[in-house]
Amino acid sequence: MKNAFIFHGTGGFPEENWFPWLKNELEQLDYEVHVPQFPTPDNQTLEAWFNVFKEYESSLSEQTIMIGHSLGGAFLLRVLEKMHQKIMIAGIIAAPIGIPPIRNMEGDHPFIGHPFNWNAIQEHAKHFIIFHSDTDPYVSLKNGQMTAEKLHTQLNFIPNAGHFNKAAGYTQFAELHEKIKEALFKS
Repeated sequence: MKNAFIFHGTGGFPEENWFPWLKNELEQLDYEVHVPQFPTPDNQTLEAWFNVFKEYESSLSEQTIMIGHSLGGAFLLRVLEKMHQKIMIAGIIAAPIGIPPIRNMEGDHPFIGHPFNWNAIQEHAKHFIIFHSDTDPYVSLKNGQMTAEKLHTQLNFIPNAGHFNKAAGYTQFAELHEKIKEALFKS
C-alpha cells in the first residue's frame, strides 16, 4: 500500500482545515493516509514531533506523499533532511522557515531556529509543491518565496488565501489536490 502523510501546525489537529477532505481524496487514489497528532502547543519540540513520527518511518517509500501545513511544513523539511531515501511528493503549505514576520516565532523556533540543509532536503523528494499567500496573518510570503527558491521549484501563489485554513475558507484544497495529481502523472 502507498502511504501519504498530512502534518498539522502549531495548535493544530488531524481533523481541522482541509485535512479530512484531502485524506479522503488521497484514499481514493489508493493511498493509506496518516494524519498524526503532534504535541502542540505544549511540548512542541522537534524531538517530541520526531518521537511521534518514528512509528511511521518504516512505511516510507519512493511512492510516499508528505504534506505539511504551517509548522507541519517546517517539520516536513526537517524530516527530509534526515531521510535516507527519496519520497515522491513533498508539499509545503504556508510554512515558516525563519523569515519574519512569523506570528508564532518563539514557539516555532525549535523547528526553524537553525539553518535548513537545503541540499539534503532537495535530494529526498522527487517533486516539491509549495503554496503561500500574500494575506497570511501567521507566516509572511517571503517564507514561501525563499522555500521555492531554495528547492528550485515554483511557488504556487494564491492571492488573498490567508493561511490556507478554515478561517480563510479552506475546508477543501482543490489546487493542492490538482498539483499532487499532476506530479503523480509525471512520475
